Amino acid sequence: MPGLPAEDDGASSERNHDMTDRWNIEAVLLDMDGTLLDTEKVYLESLIAALGACGYTDDILTLGHAMVGMPAADCEAMLRDRYGERFPLADLNRAFSARRDEIFRAGIPLKSGAVELLDALRSHNYPMAIVTSSSRRTAEEHLTLAGIRWRFDSVLTRDDVERGKPSPDLYLLAARQLGFQPASCLAIEDSNPGVTAAHAAGAITIMVPDIVPPTAASHARCAAVLPDLGAVVQTLRERGELTRALPLRAR
Repeated sequence: MPGLPAEDDGASSERNHDMTDRWNIEAVLLDMDGTLLDTEKVYLESLIAALGACGYTDDILTLGHAMVGMPAADCEAMLRDRYGERFPLADLNRAFSARRDEIFRAGIPLKSGAVELLDALRSHNYPMAIVTSSSRRTAEEHLTLAGIRWRFDSVLTRDDVERGKPSPDLYLLAARQLGFQPASCLAIEDSNPGVTAAHAAGAITIMVPDIVPPTAASHARCAAVLPDLGAVVQTLRERGELTRALPLRAR
């Protein structure tokens, strides 16, 4: 896409290495699905079930992986590109929603280490924002059901910008709403499109992969690729970011 970094760019790697050496975090921007909420596997299972119910079974796991981290409109475009304009999107959406809601009735689980990370950031007064490809309605509902909506100063969703991830627009808006330059914000992502967006905005980017592993380009764009959110807390401690408390700001 225009304005986004090249997929494998030596200058990008060199720039990101320099950023890794100069962390000075003033705010934290967190993706939601697959990063804090353990929902991506539910979406993938629901998509596979819905496609199967509609009679589509050809390599749908690969298709589902390609949709991780992408806005709903882009996922719908991918389906039409693959199956044609007569693809029964309304039927798919009904089957998908029914399966998803059936699973979520048991609750929306958090990713391992999510509470530990959020508690650590809050105890050191870091302003925090959610930056998600989900809709406003879905984000507010799911964060509330998961019991963590109260923790965030702002929630930025696909509804707030013209271009969703992998465009940097959401991350730029989130940093602006919190009152910081993107370069002083830490972004935590689980998907390759999310990493592309955060890095293009100029944020210090950590990836904690969920379903889809990082590409070589994502490795180059990230200050760190870590196995879980507990490792994020440990890395922040080691870098001294959790040994100082920022002054409280008006929220």
